[in-house]
Amino acid sequence: MSPITDLSQRPPRSPKARLGGYALLCRMLDKCRAENAGTPGGFHYACPNDQRILTFLGIDADALKAEVAKGGGDGAVLAWIKANQRNKHTAEEIEAWSDASDKRKPGADDKARFDSYLAECGPGRTDIVYWSDLLDLDDYVSYGGKA
Repeated sequence: MSPITDLSQRPPRSPKARLGGYALLCRMLDKCRAENAGTPGGFHYACPNDQRILTFLGIDADALKAEVAKGGGDGAVLAWIKANQRNKHTAEEIEAWSDASDKRKPGADDKARFDSYLAECGPGRTDIVYWSDLLDLDDYVSYGGKA
């Protein structure tokens, strides 16, 4: 069994944390478990960031949520994903996708949202240029850390 993550008490794992080589997967599973338990805090499962990995895997968000609700740990859920994903990838493709995810910068369509988000959690910070770093900073600040 996997512990239920109460996201009103602590943030989900970093978007850079890996499971099966996949970036974003640990974070998405934490949000899914918390949502299933009714403790999502301000987080949302199947948000646009989660949709990026769901699409890469070829996994339906509702099907994954139902599997996670069975209470299996990360290893069991990863095994289910591997058995059910429509998009099969080599280890090299997974690594390249995850590395690109870690280094994803805002585009023209989301630059204003990125800048606004950064101004809220890290005013004056010029070292934050990737979405993954911004999410980590926001998690840190939101749970009592100082930017």
